[in-house]
Amino acid sequence: MEEIELSILMPCLNEAETLEACIQKALSFLRRSTIDGEIIVADNGSTDGSDGIALRAGVRLVKIAHTGYGSAIRGGIAAARGRFVIIGDADGSYDFSSLDGFMSALRGGADLVLGNRFRGGIAPGAMPIHHKYFGNPALSGLGNLFFRSKAKDFHCGLRGFRKAAIVSLELDTTGFEFSSEMIVKASLHGLEIEEVPTTLVPDGRGRRPHLRSWHDGWRNLRFLLLYSPRWLFFYPGLTLITIGLISMLLFLPGPVRVGNAILETNSLLYSGVSVLLGLQFVIFSVFTKIFGINAGLLPEDPRLDRLLAVFTLERGLICAASLLILGLLGTGYALNMWRAASFGPLDAVLVGRVTVPSVTALACGLQIGLSSFFVSILQIGRVSAKRFRRRRSSSGDPDRQRT
Repeated sequence: MEEIELSILMPCLNEAETLEACIQKALSFLRRSTIDGEIIVADNGSTDGSDGIALRAGVRLVKIAHTGYGSAIRGGIAAARGRFVIIGDADGSYDFSSLDGFMSALRGGADLVLGNRFRGGIAPGAMPIHHKYFGNPALSGLGNLFFRSKAKDFHCGLRGFRKAAIVSLELDTTGFEFSSEMIVKASLHGLEIEEVPTTLVPDGRGRRPHLRSWHDGWRNLRFLLLYSPRWLFFYPGLTLITIGLISMLLFLPGPVRVGNAILETNSLLYSGVSVLLGLQFVIFSVFTKIFGINAGLLPEDPRLDRLLAVFTLERGLICAASLLILGLLGTGYALNMWRAASFGPLDAVLVGRVTVPSVTALACGLQIGLSSFFVSILQIGRVSAKRFRRRRSSSGDPDRQRT
């Protein structure tokens, strides 16, 4: 397939009212800029004659069998002949005749160029209020927090990229969360990301948009969380452990008065549960991170390598054994208290200050011991995954090599 400089890609699902105008604007840009380019309409099952409009306009029509915004774009990217690809919604909300900023950034070395509607201007009625002031800023803010991305407008439908760089990311989502996946993986793999001002005007459709605010907003949020084990598991777990340990130290010596309330053994029990749950969260973050790397969903992380070099299986078992011994000693002390009472009734408050920390230590010790073995098993899979990627990278298939 002969390479050209630019492919302008329009995902399409029943856009007969606006598609032709979008195509004509894209054609005018190519003529004015004298760019060696093409226009691709990735049709995602239109039933309103959109495919016929594309054919009559003389542009490339690619039929996408699987439904979904992400599926349409992925299919279009696979068919594109351009070294650069610019994608944009075919609903008339973006101006395909003004792509100069995207081309300038791409030619300047950017791997991914995102439109920023908040910098370029949003016409009245072009974006729902809850998207403009809540949904988009919130999801973009979380994306920047989780992945240190430069993107300020995560969900702009107009963006350009170097095809080889994006293909190397192996994007695989099928819905509207595809927009987030592209930015998240580009950030994780260290691609060069830039933004250019983009204007947004009301779309020209006479029907409701395909986007479902709450449903698709949740899918985007879910994707951001699943790709960030630190924020989904590690930080919440660390917070629970810290709160649990501090409160346990406060409650161990005796009752704690807070206003008119007196906190005793029951509060100590919640402290122990907080420590145990926090430890499970932290361990889950390590499991998820290693699994994500093994599956090729996440890039290699030097910080994880350093962590695993310190917390080896043997050291994990020593830590587990130490906690188990502490728990057994506490349990023995509690049993001795029971023996001293001739195995009769005990002061629940007094004995609880011994049994709750002991049970917490026993449970944490078992958790750390079992998890140490499981991490070692995952590490075996990680070595095998590294070997597989090295073999694939040296196989000579340019479509499968990292850039």
